[in-house]
Amino acid sequence: MIQLLLAALLVGGAWYHNSCQRSTYPTNQVELPQLQTSVASQEIVHEAYTVSYNSDWKLPNWVAYELTAQELEGELPRTDHFYPDPMVVGKQAENSDYRKSGYDRGHMAPAADMKWSETAMRESFYFTNICPQIHNLNAGIWQDFEDRGRKWANQYGSVYIVCGPVVKDNKLGTIGDNQVVVPDGFYKVFLVNVNGRYEALGLLFDHVSGRKKMKNYACSVDSVEKVTGIDFFYRLPNDVESRVEAQVNLSVWGFK
Repeated sequence: MIQLLLAALLVGGAWYHNSCQRSTYPTNQVELPQLQTSVASQEIVHEAYTVSYNSDWKLPNWVAYELTAQELEGELPRTDHFYPDPMVVGKQAENSDYRKSGYDRGHMAPAADMKWSETAMRESFYFTNICPQIHNLNAGIWQDFEDRGRKWANQYGSVYIVCGPVVKDNKLGTIGDNQVVVPDGFYKVFLVNVNGRYEALGLLFDHVSGRKKMKNYACSVDSVEKVTGIDFFYRLPNDVESRVEAQVNLSVWGFK
């Protein structure tokens, strides 16, 4: 379904402080989206990201954060220790759910974006920030776009990122005793400010192995909203939101 839509349409936290002080963070928290469908949601604010956690799926609905060029200067090592999120009300995934499941514990907000703060690094391993992912996706094109996100943060000074799972038909079932839903796909949206003009990019991924050209995953943010039922960047002025979500300027993102 996601592939068909792409073919047709192609073309977290509150204000935190940290050891690497953020630059001019918008007071309206432009990266935070809002759900347009009736799904379970507990909104949790961590140091580096905000998450809408779905206790029915044992997954995030969305994870949202800003990544700045200054934060890329951090050098903390990856911990690789996964934890339950202490702020969750209700059940959540555990390490045992993933054991021998055939799926990676895939980060939504990647650990490599959190090298600027020990707290941010540790919280990136909370299960509220994790989804079951096929290894070839997690270590393939998903990671490629994580790398691109850091490139864009460095290029434009900061980038706003929202990402999460696409859950529709649940054809891949669940894993573990906690019945963690295996997503049908994934999405990412990016927003940057280029010389005072906002530009946005949407991405949709089927939950399959393989890798296409990066621009083949690109779509409008409007397209991602139709698939996910999430309203992104709604805190922008209406005319700006309408413009940036309806189109993709491929040159801004370095796609040919």
